[in-house]
Amino acid sequence: MAPDKNRATAAAILPLVGGAQNVTSVVHCMTRLRLGLADRSLVQDEALKALPAVMGVVEDDTYQIVLGPGTVARVTPEFEAMVAEGRSAEPTAPVPSPAEHTLTAEELAAQGAAIKEARKAKNATPFKLFLRRIANIFVPLIPALIGCGIIAGINGLLINLEWLPSITPALAAIASGFMALIAVFVGFNTAKEFGGTPILGGAVASIIVYAGVANIEAFGQKLSPGQGGVLGALGAAVLATYIEKWCRKWVPEAVDVLVTPTLTVLISGLVTIFGLMFLAGEVSTGIGTAANWLLDNTGAFAGLVLGGLFLPLVMLGLHQALIPIHTTLIEQQGFTVLLPILAMAGAGQVGCAIAVFKRLKNNTSIRTTIKSALPAGFLGVGEPLIYGVSLPLGRPFITACVGGAAGGAFIGFFSMIGDKVGSTAIGPSGWALFPLLDGNKGLGLTIAIYGGGLLVGYLVGFFATYFFGFSKEMLVELNVAPEEGDAGESASARTDAEPATTGTDPAKAPAAV
Repeated sequence: MAPDKNRATAAAILPLVGGAQNVTSVVHCMTRLRLGLADRSLVQDEALKALPAVMGVVEDDTYQIVLGPGTVARVTPEFEAMVAEGRSAEPTAPVPSPAEHTLTAEELAAQGAAIKEARKAKNATPFKLFLRRIANIFVPLIPALIGCGIIAGINGLLINLEWLPSITPALAAIASGFMALIAVFVGFNTAKEFGGTPILGGAVASIIVYAGVANIEAFGQKLSPGQGGVLGALGAAVLATYIEKWCRKWVPEAVDVLVTPTLTVLISGLVTIFGLMFLAGEVSTGIGTAANWLLDNTGAFAGLVLGGLFLPLVMLGLHQALIPIHTTLIEQQGFTVLLPILAMAGAGQVGCAIAVFKRLKNNTSIRTTIKSALPAGFLGVGEPLIYGVSLPLGRPFITACVGGAAGGAFIGFFSMIGDKVGSTAIGPSGWALFPLLDGNKGLGLTIAIYGGGLLVGYLVGFFATYFFGFSKEMLVELNVAPEEGDAGESASARTDAEPATTGTDPAKAPAAV
């Protein structure tokens, strides 16, 4: 997408979310533009979904617009600039209502309050809020994890082939530098997320990776640099944030600049050294041991459950909460054994979409959406297919999960017999995960097992959807050309699980980017 198209997309989105005055925050993750909104009722959902660049929308603690990988990273800066321009140009202008020609101010206010209360009751549970905070800490780290992971994979291949021996040490340093200091970045982001001073969170977390901790003894044993990893860094930064807030409340303003940072770093640093590093190290070791035990002893069943449940987590945006576990496994073992299994959910989604394409031969709208979204699906970006096809249809979403479960069980079975498949970084899945694969039995076998899992996911997702994804009534109502019937209303009416506003109507779904 060219720069002018990025700006055009941002310009098209802004008025449909209520204008600059209605936007309170702007961030993005791998595929979604996440907006904080002052008044949710001002959003024109249907018009937004109809934009060519928009693959769907998700309502959560933020209003999330699915734009796809690459695109979202380019549209977000343009959108932020337009929001800033709009606020400076009209700092006091009221936000126009998209429906003010039919709603009074009182009706609009009541509607917005009702939506806000309903969403608050549904989504603002302490557990969900905690998971979202964890996700907010780790999501900004994903680009570096991907880049360094791919470089590590390339370097490993060069070492195995004995090519360019003078270059491989440099590549090793480039690939490993970020992971060696990831605790500092986690501490920085944690303090920022929990309302503290980010640099103080990073300063406390840096203690964990400092080589000098090897000279310190805690709980009867010597500490080791990096002990506790990202979990220790997260805990240290949270503690530092609360200590800082306590200091801000009680320390006199005249000496605050000297006393608060000193006490924050000193107290939280001592607790980290003589408590958190050891405890977090034990937890991290437990995570690695549990993951290995689970796949060694119940691999096929564990893979079936993990692969089958991952699409609902993606749908809810809660899959990001798994990032600390992946990161911990990568720190300990060099790769995460969970990501390839979870990636099978995308394979089931692809097989499901192909089956829908075959079954609905006359519905040109849905078929066009599938043809546009499949390339992204093969590369592991499942959101266009989820929000544009399977979720609005209802039953195909379940059969897609069945495909993911079958692929996960396939890879889990090989873990049971000792052939572990892992990823050196997190982020990509589908075909895009091949450059990041690693395992304990050689790259060739690892690639073959992962490829076999994808194939199983595709096939089971296809056949489950083809034979069980539609009732007779759904086929009659949906398998028509747009001019012969309102396929959009049929798709919405024939859902087995009501999608609310999280999905895009398949008959109106735009082409994926």
